[in-house]
Amino acid sequence: MESDSRITRRRRARQIVAARLEKLEDLSIGKLVPSTLTLLALASGITAIRFGMNGDWAGAVSFIICAGILDMLDGRAARLLGADSRFGAQLDSLADLVSFGVAPGLIMYLWSLNQLGDRGWIAALIFCACAAIRLARFNVESARDEGATKGNPFFTGLPTPAAACMVLLPLLLSFQWNDPLITAPWISVALIVLTSVLMVSRLPTPSIKYMKLQRQHRVLAVIAFAVLAAALIAWPWATMTIGLLIYVATIPFAIVAHRPRTATEQAS
Repeated sequence: MESDSRITRRRRARQIVAARLEKLEDLSIGKLVPSTLTLLALASGITAIRFGMNGDWAGAVSFIICAGILDMLDGRAARLLGADSRFGAQLDSLADLVSFGVAPGLIMYLWSLNQLGDRGWIAALIFCACAAIRLARFNVESARDEGATKGNPFFTGLPTPAAACMVLLPLLLSFQWNDPLITAPWISVALIVLTSVLMVSRLPTPSIKYMKLQRQHRVLAVIAFAVLAAALIAWPWATMTIGLLIYVATIPFAIVAHRPRTATEQAS
């Protein structure tokens, strides 16, 4: 009996050691990289709020853009390293809510919406709430395999990073033109309403990460990326404004391209 109990205890000890080794493998550097990038994106969003509170609008917008770049990199890193996980997905959504929901809404309130008093604050709250709804729906659709894929490269509704850039558009324009119309609070309110509706809508919007690029076009893509990087260095605000307007212009094309696919799925 004593020998059996000793064997049982040894087996349990081995199982505990094996479980701990598996946990150490889960904490490998490769699997920590995507979460680290996500946390850096979160830090960028919070830092943008700090710059906005200090009235440094260029710094605030720059950190929102930095959060957007890190948000793209963490997803790519997770797929390349095979580190996709439910924990990473939830952490990414929480970081997106801060960086692309709370931060832009608060920055726009401090910059322009505060002139409207409580009405401006309500507009900022509506944007934050719609961003939360958009992210929650994205998590549910991803869990059900209903999100954007290689076969269906479309999001449902406007992604929160693009929504944040749209809301910040008057601020971007104010860096280039000193026009009272641009800084008018009702312009910001109108953009917030439009962007909030697009976020919670069912309209298809293009997903850049799942866009297919043929081999013969890869060289042109590299050249275009180099030109874009040079333009961002030379004329950052104008380049971001033009890029945002081009993205918004692609939404109607995404709706048209998505219609035949939807009709085929319903017929089957």
